[in-house]
Amino acid sequence: MKKSANSPKKRVMVAMSGGVDSSVAALMLIEAGFDVTGATMSLGIHRQGASPGRFADEAIEDAKHVCTRLGIPHLLFECSSLMEKKVIAKFIADYMLGRTPNPCVVCNRHLKFGELILRARQLNFDHLATGHYARIVPGPGGGPKLLRASDKLKDQSYFLYGIKKEDLGYIHFPLGEMTKEQVRQMAGKAGLPVAKRSESQDICFVPDGDYRKVFLQRGINLPEGDIVDQNGRVIGRHRGIANYTIGQRGGLGISSPRPLYVLSLDARSNTIIVGGKEDLFARGLIASGLNLLADAWPDVAEAKIRYRKKPAHCKLSFDGKILTVVFNEPLEAITPGQSVVFYEGDQVLGGGVIERAIRD
Repeated sequence: MKKSANSPKKRVMVAMSGGVDSSVAALMLIEAGFDVTGATMSLGIHRQGASPGRFADEAIEDAKHVCTRLGIPHLLFECSSLMEKKVIAKFIADYMLGRTPNPCVVCNRHLKFGELILRARQLNFDHLATGHYARIVPGPGGGPKLLRASDKLKDQSYFLYGIKKEDLGYIHFPLGEMTKEQVRQMAGKAGLPVAKRSESQDICFVPDGDYRKVFLQRGINLPEGDIVDQNGRVIGRHRGIANYTIGQRGGLGISSPRPLYVLSLDARSNTIIVGGKEDLFARGLIASGLNLLADAWPDVAEAKIRYRKKPAHCKLSFDGKILTVVFNEPLEAITPGQSVVFYEGDQVLGGGVIERAIRD
């Protein structure tokens, strides 16, 4: 990221969310000698803790204040309709189909590293930067590679597999070698107003972390249906399949001598199938919607089926569209709609969307 004194000053657009990570990313690029401009997307959503009646205007104002403090311009892009169409509508549709979506992956693909890259290029910026914890480094022959962050506890590469391979060379991740504590210390030393801001772990458009409210806000009816065991025997009623996910134990309302877990969701019959914990395990999965970031894929790799899951060793079989993954040891609660991301060492090979688990 360092520039020589004689190199031309590159123009970088930094995606500014109003948080400490993107603010420090901008600060680091300024100190590295880049010509930096902050940019914020107006998504038309409430930020957690925002004043009643106000939208994400507070996040926008925070980003503006940081840019003023840093002495850089700030741009605002209206993206609320794109957010609704590409992210929220898909989120709702997936749940209605009995899937468990990952909206942060979708948002990164279509907004941060889709629409924002398009806008940056239209405005003749040389690069787009964000405050994600990940790294992009030169690969063999000069092609860039996406890597995990140095701080494995903060690594966000799982959410970034959807970036187009040809865009990797356009992107900067200044925080890739940093820890969160180092980022906060740098923000405090620079007097940034967001230095001590806490970070939300929730999906930005989900009120109070309860995704069911997204359906209620839009007046979407979630019809009740049967809960059945693996033999098809009706043992209870559910409140709409969108209220449940694979591996869920609580909230079933069923009296049983053994704990019961959600094994699968059948949207066609509006049925939830439950069973014992041992029935949650599967030896593999089928993935589609693949985005490939590596030129060549190995026959064996590591895979993450959820952000907080440990990587699991697996064998890969790819036919050009569909990827079959067989794990060395069975995994619990493989969930359709979630992302599966593949690694070779620290390198992100790519990823896709889980279609179904392989249990036989």
